[in-house]
Amino acid sequence: MRKIIPIAASLAILGALGAPLQGSTEDDVFAFIPDGGRTLLEHLMEHGLSETLASNVSTEQKGVEDWAALLNAEAGEAELDEWQLDTLAHYLAWNAPIDLSGELPRDGRDMTLSLCQSCHIVTVVVTQDRTREAWLGTMNSPSHVEIETTAAERDALADYLVINGGIPIDLVPPALRAGGASY
Repeated sequence: MRKIIPIAASLAILGALGAPLQGSTEDDVFAFIPDGGRTLLEHLMEHGLSETLASNVSTEQKGVEDWAALLNAEAGEAELDEWQLDTLAHYLAWNAPIDLSGELPRDGRDMTLSLCQSCHIVTVVVTQDRTREAWLGTMNSPSHVEIETTAAERDALADYLVINGGIPIDLVPPALRAGGASY
């Protein structure tokens, strides 16, 4: 079963395929990979976090459903779609409370590009439509367990890949379609 890519991700894919969007660069060959929670939170911060949301992100630890409800009520004019709200809710569930005046914790997209891509072409990872348990099984296997991540980061990465993975190969830039594991 193929996943339907959200509108925001589809627009990012078009940008990566040669139709630059306003504010994007033609050099971002990875623009087809949906934003992670860190980037989405930064986007909200640029649009001005509501006092309620900023306070909760800075002081509270909540589950995904509670973050999703708060984000739906407080996201304001940031215009995040349901897919992005789900990604951000999962990010906050694993990372909050967060010091908003400091560096934000890395997200699933960050880890995919920096960790997974150190051994694989990124396409091997982002085109797979897998369950959370399957991703965690891979991340906890002998060939992956030495990658420097915490248990919480592996959980957050698995959630990100379940929500945002399964990208159809025809939406991947041709230069990234070939190859595979390099180990």
